[in-house]
Amino acid sequence: MKTVETGASVAEYLAGVQPARRAGEARELDRIFRNATGYEPRMWGESILGYGRYHYTYASGRHGDFLATGFAPRKAALTIYIMPGYADFSEILGRLGKHRLGRSCLYITRLDDVDAGVLAELIRAGLRDLAGHWPVEPT
Repeated sequence: MKTVETGASVAEYLAGVQPARRAGEARELDRIFRNATGYEPRMWGESILGYGRYHYTYASGRHGDFLATGFAPRKAALTIYIMPGYADFSEILGRLGKHRLGRSCLYITRLDDVDAGVLAELIRAGLRDLAGHWPVEPT
């Protein structure tokens, strides 16, 4: 697994996000994630803020730890790691606003394009679903 919890400073990372608009969005997303999860963020890899963690073990024997939910303020879009891929969140996503879906992530070009309350609802729903498969630990 390439993406692991690093122990790097979240505050230092957020202070260095560029451009300024993306830095403001990252700070707002941090606030939304903290409020929705009740967890403190941890850095995963060089650029992902993770909230909570879980340990998985697949039938193949492969196992590891990963962030329960989180985001990365990438240049092209905000990448939100919110859906472990188990449940259908189409009803919530239909109310979210402008976004694109990946396999287990959500892409938002501008945070203003989505409803922050619906995003918080989606974060909580994703955590509940994940906890039904793997125990989620707070960070």
